[in-house]
Amino acid sequence: MTTPFPFTAVVGQDDLRLALLLNAVSPAVGGVLVRGEKGTAKSTAVRALSALMPHLDVVSGCRFSCDPAAPDPACPDGPHQPGAFETRPARMVELPVGASEDRLVGALDIERALAEGVKAFEPGLLADAHRGVLYVDEVNLLHDHLVDLLLDAAAMGASYVEREGVSVRHAARFLLVGTMNPEEGELRPQLLDRFGLTVEVAASREPDRRVEVVRRRLAYDDDPAGFAARWAGEEAAVRHRIVAARELLPSVRLGDGALRQIAATCAAFEVDGMRADIVMARTATALAAWAGRTEVLAEDVRQAALLALPHRRRRNPFDAPGLDEDKLDETLEEFSGPQDDDPGPDGGPGGGGGQPAPDEGPRGDDGGARPESGEDGAPQPSGAGERSAVRAAEPFRTKVLRVPGIGEGAAGRRSRARTEHGRTTGARRPRGALTKLHLAATVQAAAPHQRARGRSGRGLVVRRDDLRQATREGREGNLVLFVVDASGSMAARQRMSAVKGAVLSLLLDAYQRRDKVGLVTFRGSDADVALPPTSSVDTAAARLESLPTGGRTPLAAGLLKAHDVLRVERLRDPARRALVVVVTDGRATGGPEPVVLAGRAARLFAAEGVASVVVDCESGPVRLGLAGQLAGELGGAAVTLEELRADSIAGLVKDVQRRAA
Repeated sequence: MTTPFPFTAVVGQDDLRLALLLNAVSPAVGGVLVRGEKGTAKSTAVRALSALMPHLDVVSGCRFSCDPAAPDPACPDGPHQPGAFETRPARMVELPVGASEDRLVGALDIERALAEGVKAFEPGLLADAHRGVLYVDEVNLLHDHLVDLLLDAAAMGASYVEREGVSVRHAARFLLVGTMNPEEGELRPQLLDRFGLTVEVAASREPDRRVEVVRRRLAYDDDPAGFAARWAGEEAAVRHRIVAARELLPSVRLGDGALRQIAATCAAFEVDGMRADIVMARTATALAAWAGRTEVLAEDVRQAALLALPHRRRRNPFDAPGLDEDKLDETLEEFSGPQDDDPGPDGGPGGGGGQPAPDEGPRGDDGGARPESGEDGAPQPSGAGERSAVRAAEPFRTKVLRVPGIGEGAAGRRSRARTEHGRTTGARRPRGALTKLHLAATVQAAAPHQRARGRSGRGLVVRRDDLRQATREGREGNLVLFVVDASGSMAARQRMSAVKGAVLSLLLDAYQRRDKVGLVTFRGSDADVALPPTSSVDTAAARLESLPTGGRTPLAAGLLKAHDVLRVERLRDPARRALVVVVTDGRATGGPEPVVLAGRAARLFAAEGVASVVVDCESGPVRLGLAGQLAGELGGAAVTLEELRADSIAGLVKDVQRRAA
């Protein structure tokens, strides 16, 4: 067995370590979501935590890790007889991003159920993780329905499996930890809210701390067992402190004053629902127990707010995470009770609970703050030199643009697709393991052979060849590639602001529908890939915000660049279908025969059957209709900025219709 890197040897990342330890003390806090750039010890810290978890007494032979002192009366392996038990370490279970629903929640043995009439259940990862740690790396890439199942089980402390009239329920209480890199895409706000705490991590910019990180990692790689032995004392101390805090937790008192501060803080920051209040209360209580106190103080409430509220304030992926600490201090001061003599203005990881280990140095800044776009007040004529970027208009809800036909891409919410989840549309022979039984088709396949198989009783004689897999239709996510005209003809201030607002609205729609997005811009004499295809729509929004305008309109170059992007992306992800959104007024200038070249480039998309839509940005009483002509060459539809709005009076067919070139 590989020796894990010691938890107490992790350099810095105080908030991360504290959040993990609080959940180890009180799993009712609701788990931790760790957000941060790659290479910041997210996975290392999570895997190291399992070694600190106290050992468990479990019923011998129970696949669901029942506690012998209080066995689950509904355990599928029960009822359990008192006496026989064994002691083992708490499990660290990892959920792969590509796991199926059956692997997560467990599966019924359909063949045995049909042929033998028995309810045979094979436990999944939720059963393995009971009373331990369930870790999901890259949780933002996990399918939404799996995240929903995972978080439902974490909230209820139980997993339910109901299929083909058979129901199984078992306990599933675990410490849930998810890690993610925001550059690879965000979780929906509804799912963010289900995690108790969220921690933002970043690599330190302090040279001394970075040196210490490298020194410890090299020492561990040279001799894992020896390195772990040097930290055994610190590990044992933290393990004992977790046990002591767990024992103290039921005695911690959450007074009315602290409870009022929690409620006032959640109201001041306008978080939705009541989950934030409950999580803050549980976190503050755990902080007090971790500090060895039986009374929750204002400093516990403050630290709980810093861990539980930032991710709940995000309404869309373009909102920056974080909390206004001055506002937090003012709220706590305003609602401080007479028993709270120390409001605890220090927001460090030691607030309320102390630091999980000695501080190795100053905390690194998180960097990466997005600079605000510049404003240029002087109007310039169309085709003039480069203008500085302008702000986007407020985003709005757009009409749905879909790729026609039916695909087989990654699960999402945009276009029709054959998926594992959705409405049943037919049946087929299974390819590999049977996952979704089509009962009627299976019975129909077996019925003609009953006499030949010697059927004598009422039971149906079913063989493997009779089994039929249900085919289902749901929705897929697409690649939405934006091709944005940033030339001088688009440079009028109000016009470009409206265009950016429209693209921002479409980006928000792509985020909600679980699409990948890419951004190609063209102006002057060439086109650029401002953002290669990615799941991070907030990165696309940042690139769009800083986009300058000016120069001629190399429309053909923009279309050819987009064609190259699609060609490469088809090699990487052939199942994901593309939707090309060209945002332009349709003008083509610069170089010899720009209009002819643009037409030829557009017909490449039509010949390959790529779904497309042109957002016509032409304004004014006199319109040339060039965007409509471009849409015809592309084999797609043209819509105006006004028609793009979901509440527009003008009708827009939802599906992108491909027309003959």
